[in-house]
Amino acid sequence: MNAAPAPRSETEASGQHDGGYTGPARHVAIIMDGNGRWAKKRLLPRAVGHKRGVDAVREVVRAARHMGLEALTLYAFSSENWKRPEDEISDLMGLLRAFIRSDIDEFAANDVRLKIIGNYKVLPADIVAMIEDALARTAHNSRTTLAVALNYGSQQEIARAAAAAAAKGEVTVATIEAELDTADMPPLDLLIRTSGEVRLSNFLLWQAAYAEMWFTDVLWPDFTPGHLREALDHYATRERRYGGR
Repeated sequence: MNAAPAPRSETEASGQHDGGYTGPARHVAIIMDGNGRWAKKRLLPRAVGHKRGVDAVREVVRAARHMGLEALTLYAFSSENWKRPEDEISDLMGLLRAFIRSDIDEFAANDVRLKIIGNYKVLPADIVAMIEDALARTAHNSRTTLAVALNYGSQQEIARAAAAAAAKGEVTVATIEAELDTADMPPLDLLIRTSGEVRLSNFLLWQAAYAEMWFTDVLWPDFTPGHLREALDHYATRERRYGGR
């Protein structure tokens, strides 16, 4: 779906661009789509696709840290995903438990701060406890922030933020932004969606107002650090005008 990015000039690589180039991406978000289709193509249960998707998450998080990203936000479970069959939700919750257990030590050792956006407190009590322990263990890490969207919906987030701003007496762009789940993160630079779908699916609607978009036909379990690098290289060739000329 995406043409190969043009070679970067020395000017672009140095972070200087005549038309509004603003340097390397600091914050990347990914809609991780295609686990079910990956499994279906191989005549495997959807649960296998989700498990392979978790493996891809692990590799991409490591790559983001090595590539110097300040923040990576992953759409793991939307507020609409509760409509899925109960057995699939149960599988996803089991994978979330396993991921936290297996990866939190690596996060802690490598200066990765875990952050959750969305209302995770409605998840099963044992998962909430695991998440809160992981948040506490990594709270002071600063090299990379990994934000995981759990029970997240952007329209709901914006409504909550606007209500909170109103309760404090003033509703402006700045006061709403201060109440968003991502308020302590860098502005979103690049939003990636896998699997060939070209929509935002209620993800970071406010934050994506001026973010660059990169869509790929690659199904999420097949998404590699090389694909992330391709997206970042393509981002580096773009001119961000923010409404200007």
